[in-house]
Amino acid sequence: MSKTIVSVVVITRNEATRIVDCLKSVEWAAEIIVVDDGSTDGTQQLAQAHGAKVLSRRMDIEGRHRNWAYDQASHEWILSLDADERVTPSLRDEIQSLLAEGALCNGYAIPRRNHVGQYWAKHGGMYPSAQLRLFKKKEFRYDEKAEVHPQAYMKDPRGTLKHDIMHYTYRDFADAIAKLDRHTDLEAKKWVRENRKAGMPTTLRKMIDRFCKQYFQRKGYKDGVVGLFLAVNSGMYQFLTAVKVWEIRKGLVDADGVPRQPIPGAPVEAGKK
Repeated sequence: MSKTIVSVVVITRNEATRIVDCLKSVEWAAEIIVVDDGSTDGTQQLAQAHGAKVLSRRMDIEGRHRNWAYDQASHEWILSLDADERVTPSLRDEIQSLLAEGALCNGYAIPRRNHVGQYWAKHGGMYPSAQLRLFKKKEFRYDEKAEVHPQAYMKDPRGTLKHDIMHYTYRDFADAIAKLDRHTDLEAKKWVRENRKAGMPTTLRKMIDRFCKQYFQRKGYKDGVVGLFLAVNSGMYQFLTAVKVWEIRKGLVDADGVPRQPIPGAPVEAGKK
């Protein structure tokens, strides 16, 4: 079977349990590039064994990292994926037909089915949740200032595909909480750099607003316990970011979340006074 002339670019870090299924879903692509951020669990070896070109680069600024990864692609068209995503057969067929017939746009947003475990969250704004993932290499760039959630820039025209990416967003609730902690670390760092206000009255208002929009206005309650968890998680993103900004500004931790002074009563390491 002839390959579709598109470069698939996947960003990874310790994704050994998920990278194989991701790569199998894009075996039809002419080029697969995995840009790995120092994995220690065999991700790189698994990716190479499944036909990917593996490059190593330390993640610094997300937008800068992704732009560098896209620059390594050989083909005009790029399909950007994360290791927790899968291309469905129907999406594969749609992309192949689009590129074979001649795409009329510079890029296309693709709907995503976001999952918690095996549960597909259909409400609360979680679907279709389309993102620009298929684009011409020369027409697309990310902003390189934001530590997390960079802004995407692309010249019009742009379109939206009909079929979905399967996105296994969280393995379980514990995974969601761990990601919340990591992402709010980066968000707090961004807020400090941009000198954003993070007062508690405003924070509480935004926290409640986020929850109400997702749970009530966007009908997240239709997803039961999962919908409630995701709405609370969304509100907590705002709150945790604000309190981490407070920690940094009070000098309790540095911009990377490392305590500046020992915690009172904490054990002292051997050899230190």
